[in-house]
Amino acid sequence: KFMCYCKTGSGDLSASISSAEEKGPMVSASIEASEEKLAQSKADLKSAQVDRSAAKDAMAEATAIREKEAAAFAAYKADADTNVAAMTKAVTALEKGMAGSFLQSSSAQTLRRLATSGGGQDLLDDADRQDLVSFLSGSLGGEYAPQSGDIVGILKQMGDTMAKDLADATATEEAAVKSHEGLIAAKTKEVAALTDTVEAKTGQIGELGVAIVQQKADLSDTQGALAADKEFLKELKTSCKTKTAEWEERKKTRAEELVALADTIKVLNDDDALDLFKKTLPSASASLVQVSVSASAMRSRALGALQGAQRAALSQDRASLRLLMLTLAGKKAVSQGGFDKVIKMVDEMVELLKKEQL
Repeated sequence: KFMCYCKTGSGDLSASISSAEEKGPMVSASIEASEEKLAQSKADLKSAQVDRSAAKDAMAEATAIREKEAAAFAAYKADADTNVAAMTKAVTALEKGMAGSFLQSSSAQTLRRLATSGGGQDLLDDADRQDLVSFLSGSLGGEYAPQSGDIVGILKQMGDTMAKDLADATATEEAAVKSHEGLIAAKTKEVAALTDTVEAKTGQIGELGVAIVQQKADLSDTQGALAADKEFLKELKTSCKTKTAEWEERKKTRAEELVALADTIKVLNDDDALDLFKKTLPSASASLVQVSVSASAMRSRALGALQGAQRAALSQDRASLRLLMLTLAGKKAVSQGGFDKVIKMVDEMVELLKKEQL
């Protein structure tokens, strides 16, 4: 059984070692690839986080600018609406001949501020502005009626210019609002996509970290098993070599035992010796003597063969051989049928030795 294990066990260990030697580099390569992927995932995560932060900052900055622009437009529109309304009232009053009552109104004060401010200077040339200021201050006196048509024209010109500027500013504001909404929509979409990337990369980093730990544990187990298998195979080869030598020696000894036993059986079953024994029986008394002499000679030869077998036999087989020798040396061994018992014992021992050799 041990010799069978030497063959099968050695083959199994060699196969296991070969498999581990192939697996080790593969696991190492897998670990290296996973670590590279982990490093790239971390870089991608950092990039996505930076880009997302930049997108959020851009949204905040754009919103702040938009709010500032919206506030400026609202203030400009309020002033423009007030100024246009004042001009409309002035034109209506002048056309109805109610200039005196208009000059006492808040609308006249509004136009007076506009005419003397930088805005009025941008809307009118110096001559028209001076005429308007004189009219609004009431310095025209009796000359008011002839020049009222000119003042109405100036006011209408200012109103048309201011209305056009307000329309242009409104269009610009609406375009700015639309642009801001588009920017916010795009940045919101970008932030959402980057958030998905951040979450995906975070999960991937965690999975790769776990996988690398498992792969390193697998590599350590594989290397440990490989070292253990190599050591065990070395010890097994040494043991098998020793056991093989012992087995060969045992087979040699068994063979010598079988030869000795075969010689014993041959002596006990020798037909020529039996014929010679019968030929030396001239009388009853002579027969008894010659039978004793012939039987003694045969027994001596058999004992000699058994003694040789005992010297070569293994320790566990010597007891059986001694029993054979004692049986053969007994007084009943030379009696009629005495050798039959010895032959039977020898045959049984031969069968036993043959079985042990299998």
